[in-house]
Amino acid sequence: MTTVPDIHAADGPLSALGDLSAAGVSVWLDDLSRSRIRTGDLQRLIDTRDVVGVTTNPSIFDAALTDGAAYAEQLDELAAAGASAADAVRRLTSVDVAEAAEVLRPIYERSNGVDGRVSIEVDPFLAHDTEATLSQARELWHDIARPNLMIKIPGTAEGLPAIADATAAGISVNVTLIFGVDRYREVINAYLAGLERAHADGIDISGIHSVASFFVSRVDVEVNRRLDALGVSHDEGLHNTAALANARVAYQAFLDSLDTERWRTLVRRGANLQRPLWASTGVKDPTLPDTTYVTGLIAEHTVNTMPEKTLEATFDHGIVGDERIPDQVEAAVAQLDHLAEVGIDLHDVTTVLEAEGVTKFTDAWTHLLTTVETAVKERR
Repeated sequence: MTTVPDIHAADGPLSALGDLSAAGVSVWLDDLSRSRIRTGDLQRLIDTRDVVGVTTNPSIFDAALTDGAAYAEQLDELAAAGASAADAVRRLTSVDVAEAAEVLRPIYERSNGVDGRVSIEVDPFLAHDTEATLSQARELWHDIARPNLMIKIPGTAEGLPAIADATAAGISVNVTLIFGVDRYREVINAYLAGLERAHADGIDISGIHSVASFFVSRVDVEVNRRLDALGVSHDEGLHNTAALANARVAYQAFLDSLDTERWRTLVRRGANLQRPLWASTGVKDPTLPDTTYVTGLIAEHTVNTMPEKTLEATFDHGIVGDERIPDQVEAAVAQLDHLAEVGIDLHDVTTVLEAEGVTKFTDAWTHLLTTVETAVKERR
């Protein structure tokens, strides 16, 4: 198995966040804005909260752009240049990602490329268009031109060949919107196929990295809704159990993929792990502890990307116990079996969530385009 360098040991643990890092979990921030970068707040989180990476999405950029002052100068330039809304969004977000990548560059270098990563997403309207997704991934990779960049590609059926193609082209990919374990296995296969093709084409695959973003909390929301519709009492202890169980079984699929001759051959050629990344880790149910999807998913070679609220909650009162995911898989399988017995079709749950996830991202993208279009028009 590939060894991930310990880049935290020199500073020692920083509460539960440092304990997570020591357990092999990379702490990434699920948020970004120009003011966060330029005021030094991102560096503060790196220094005091053990943050070693950043993820973004259209909703995050839409919220960031409400801070008009931070973007005023560039918006003036884009308006004067007659930029379209789509072009303006790409230029605005690319600047933020490039600047964040520079802030995180020392971590990238110390970790041999494992961490210090910043992700930017292809247009979510392309989620079901393989060729257009790959084309835009190439454009973003070329235009931002930072070695610690990751391009986010949805793990839809149409996204799978784009993931393999992008990897084969030497692009580091963050596969997003993964909900089901079966789909996750397909994502793993796409990454391995891409590495094999890259090697065959003479590309040094030791420079290619990837994470697979497995969404967590939304699974509990949907399963809880279905349990209520089935009349299952909360006393049966099935509510708010599906998400952690599903993610733990996914981690076992990750381990299984490493115990193959195919993977061992790629390791000999210089391959890096495609680490599972726990996404959507903010708690939706207020009755749950606010660190549920952080402290419940601890295992080496993983990433947990947290909204700032969850990050601060973990720093303030998170407790990293001794349990690790490999010790919890057997119970997780039993939990999912129990859910199936009462009528929960997890495959249908994750299929619905994938479709809803694409819709949520496209809706956010549409709103972001409208926000930027309005801002640009006001300056003309």
